Amino acid sequence: MGQKVHPISFRLGVIKSWDSRWYAEKDYPQLLIEDIRIRDYLKKKLYHAGVSKIEIERAASKAK
Repeated sequence: MGQKVHPISFRLGVIKSWDSRWYAEKDYPQLLIEDIRIRDYLKKKLYHAGVSKIEIERAASKAK
C-alpha cells in the first residue's frame, strides 16, 4: 500500500508558491493570527468577485 502525500505540500516551491511570504522570530503567533483574520475578512468581502487566491507578503513588519 502506497503512502499518501498532500498534493499542495508536495508541489510547494516547485510548481506553486507559499500563500504567505514572511519571516518573524518573536511575533510569529500574532502575525499568523493576523494573516488568518485578513484572509477571512477578504474572503467574506470579495466572495462575489471570484478571487481565487489571497497572497500575503510582509517586509520589515509591513503587510502588502
